Amino acid sequence: MPEELYEHRLKRLRMRSMRRGIKEMDLILSAYADAHLAQMDGPTLDNYDALLNENDQDLYRWVTGQEAPPQRFSDLISNISLALQK
Repeated sequence: MPEELYEHRLKRLRMRSMRRGIKEMDLILSAYADAHLAQMDGPTLDNYDALLNENDQDLYRWVTGQEAPPQRFSDLISNISLALQK
């Protein structure tokens, strides 16, 4: 499969960020994606892409601090949580 163009990848990740299973995560992730995706490097985009494969209920508990996220997502979840507080 050919490598995805950067612009297409950003568009796909934005769409996946705003079309979640629960409205709360739609709002949280779409706002975060709009503000931060364009500044992410390749490995961070890979991690964000992997994060979007996680269950919304788990994501919500991680972002709101109800549960600790898996180590591989801890920095990204911290950034999303900080963005929520602004």
